[in-house]
Amino acid sequence: MGSTQGRRERLRAETTAEIKQVALKLMATGGPDAITLRAIAREMGMTANAIYGYFATRDELVTTLINEVYTALADAVDAAWAESSAAGPADRIRTWARAFRVWALANPEGFRLIYGDPVPGYQAPEGGPAPDAAYRVCTGIAALADTAWPHVGHSHAASDFQWSDFDDGLLGKVRPAFPGLPPAGLALALRIWARLHGLVSLEIYGHLRGQTVSPDKLFEEELVQLVRSLGIRT
Repeated sequence: MGSTQGRRERLRAETTAEIKQVALKLMATGGPDAITLRAIAREMGMTANAIYGYFATRDELVTTLINEVYTALADAVDAAWAESSAAGPADRIRTWARAFRVWALANPEGFRLIYGDPVPGYQAPEGGPAPDAAYRVCTGIAALADTAWPHVGHSHAASDFQWSDFDDGLLGKVRPAFPGLPPAGLALALRIWARLHGLVSLEIYGHLRGQTVSPDKLFEEELVQLVRSLGIRT
């Protein structure tokens, strides 16, 4: 009885994993609106009714995917940040940024799911599909600004940013983690994120293919200029 139950659980886990893989594959080839339970069932040779035994709705599947993808990204950048704890600020910032890009290039479908066009008709659960992982990534970005702030904070003395300019949920994570980071520092974090995310997005969506054969070199130069703009000596 035990071995039979174990086999069923293993088969269910394998089928669940395949459903998620097929969903990401369909999105990669047909865009976000290609994710439907019927399309997945057809791709896997299952009946539509059978797939409902794994995910009751399309939105349940999308929520699971977003949560797992976001968590994987958060794990990757958090691990890189922890491993660079003994390094200087410039190296720590570069390490985090490289980990983000490496993860994105290895998981382009996942990147597009969480940062690309929304899935049409998708209704996220209250609080969002992956609030903890999303805030972990945001807190990691704030860590970059906090690391740079002793070097660049003086140039933001005239900033008029207030805490009221930011999302309360984000503040609830960032302020306890970095009590010395002012509102202008959080604004700096978002600008750092825009630089890194923008260049990686162009690469993931193929918009750099007609412009450069060396996206690695372009990204590394961006990191050089980013660190320099933060007043950090290397």
